[in-house]
Amino acid sequence: MVRYQMLPPVLFNETIIPMTDSPYILYGGPVSLYTGKVRSYLRKNNINFVEVHPNSERYLKHIVPTVGRWIMPCLETPDGRIIQDGADIIDFFDNEVNLSRFPIRPTTPVHRAVSHLFELFGGEGLLRPAMHYRWNFDEQNIAFLESEFSISVIPKMTEGKEQINFARSSGRMRKAAITFGVGPHSMEAIESSFAEWLELFSAHLANNAYLLGNRPTLGDYCLMGPMWAHLFRDPAPTALIKKTAPRVGGWVERMTTYEPYDGEHFESSTAPRELLANDTLPDTLVAMMRYVADEYLAEITAHVEYANNWLAEQTDLVTGTNGLPDPGARGIGMTSFAWRGIEIATAVMPYRFWLLQRLQDAVAECDATSQAAIRTAFRSAGLESILDLRTIRRVERANHLEVWGPLL
Repeated sequence: MVRYQMLPPVLFNETIIPMTDSPYILYGGPVSLYTGKVRSYLRKNNINFVEVHPNSERYLKHIVPTVGRWIMPCLETPDGRIIQDGADIIDFFDNEVNLSRFPIRPTTPVHRAVSHLFELFGGEGLLRPAMHYRWNFDEQNIAFLESEFSISVIPKMTEGKEQINFARSSGRMRKAAITFGVGPHSMEAIESSFAEWLELFSAHLANNAYLLGNRPTLGDYCLMGPMWAHLFRDPAPTALIKKTAPRVGGWVERMTTYEPYDGEHFESSTAPRELLANDTLPDTLVAMMRYVADEYLAEITAHVEYANNWLAEQTDLVTGTNGLPDPGARGIGMTSFAWRGIEIATAVMPYRFWLLQRLQDAVAECDATSQAAIRTAFRSAGLESILDLRTIRRVERANHLEVWGPLL
């Protein structure tokens, strides 16, 4: 049985639910993109947790001061430890307390590298369709979004004030969409791109339950960020998925539950929960990797170039800081690049380089033969250059924030 529940945040405090007696507390929300991958991991691995919205009193008065910014998701452990960021939360359960039902990081080199590739792309590469399909389809989405956003309001507001609050919140998010390249000039390309993604993913799922076989790996969980809250729960894109790519919808549903889908051949009680044999990549997955190259390689390349120029100008940047007046700020600027025949500009955020480093570090840990195999696989998909993209300072995470390491 899946052991999770959504508690009204007002009920969660140290008097009513003592931390020593409580399950893990996930601070997130149904509408949150980045909460999606953590919630999926917790459900899929049958980890006991309750979800509390980050407008709750404990989050605002305890969690925010601890992590240094208002951000989702955050996790509070039964002994009071605070962990911020989906990657760190999953690492905690997978490495420190060992609660993953199955290994989420493949042991073979190519599969591990591919899983990290989709960790990066899942978190950052599908932001344009996620934001476009949420905020540019008001006729289909607005009533649902107004209802969902009202859940986050603590204490409960009158209907009139809820509408004012939603207008303010949605206005901020619509502006944020622009920083991910969403605008009138890019809408047609975004829709064409997402249709291609659904077609490629659907073709792969015809013979595979997950990215790398019959069990989810890190890449699956990270794809669930955009694919759950924005692209499957919101009315406009879920209608598109169910109409044109029902297998993708089935994958989303598999990623939200502990129980196998009885009768579905990938998840039947007798089906082995194994990854693809011999570290191989089927043509359908290579096609998805080529999509990542077409969709995201120019963007991350432009971001690394921008960051290196920016870092070169920060002659007084102190190692262990983000180099900005606000220690919690996530972006260092905007840069433009060519994408699907148009020019767009997106926000440059060091967090992306931290995810990129996780891929590159996984490759660096391999022996020479394995590294060659990874490069061959990535070269076949037009992605080899992503293995060599580096900023002149590594991004580190210290006290829940992204900071710059020493010059390399």
